[in-house]
Amino acid sequence: MSLENGALGDAEVIALNVMWNRLISVCEEQANALLRVAFGAIVREAGDLSAGVFDAGGRMMAQAVTGTPGHVNTMARSVNAMLAHVPARTLAEGDVLVTNDPWLGAGHVFDFVVVTPVFRGGRIVAYLASTCHVVDVAGWAGRRRRARVRGGRGHPRHPAAQGRAQRRAARHRRHQFPRPARGARHIISLMACNDEGARRLTDLMDEYAIAGLERLAGFIFERSRGAMLDAVAAVPEGVYENTIRLDGYDAPLTLRARMTVGGGRIAAISPARTARSTRA
Repeated sequence: MSLENGALGDAEVIALNVMWNRLISVCEEQANALLRVAFGAIVREAGDLSAGVFDAGGRMMAQAVTGTPGHVNTMARSVNAMLAHVPARTLAEGDVLVTNDPWLGAGHVFDFVVVTPVFRGGRIVAYLASTCHVVDVAGWAGRRRRARVRGGRGHPRHPAAQGRAQRRAARHRRHQFPRPARGARHIISLMACNDEGARRLTDLMDEYAIAGLERLAGFIFERSRGAMLDAVAAVPEGVYENTIRLDGYDAPLTLRARMTVGGGRIAAISPARTARSTRA
């Protein structure tokens, strides 16, 4: 059945829901591939990772069930942040984006995000992204007061040569690891899981005879938006406040939040400034 043209009928809605669930399965296969090939015990044993499929505009369409919420939520913003540094028009088939910049990725230099564009008919139809925690990044200690460490953070970059993209991308990051060969393996494992996701995705598109994911993406985003609005509407209007106390490093830290619910919207703010942690 082709889903490229025409208004949505009951059969099309059912087919799109099936494809949506199939897309989640693609992400789950991607995540499980990373569990199998990862070199770090924290990934293999604790599942400290995320995997997802994004549309051609860099919007997350689906995510793996396996993984951690913190990585998934940050990765949802990472793809567009990386594409702002390396525009999609400069990418070629076989290129890979990789970064561990905390302000673009998952929050600290130990989390690497790898993004792989999926080409079909000479154009980008999707991106596969994955994140995992890498313990082998050099130079960090608990007393550090700066996020920059020896080895440093890497801005998004893609290799120039097609066909040698993965090898060149991994080599670029080797200087960030105390044991370069081991560090390169971490990045290659992320690339491998993205490749598995890309294969599953193109098989899905072949099965349903679709050239792009625009219609499925629109369906997913509209249904998700409606479900979220319904969930917000179910929350009683009012002001909610909470405080949590963290151990901190030099001294305990107190975090305060105030959430205002009304008019179908939720606004959250921090009403009082808390002493900032001086540790990176």
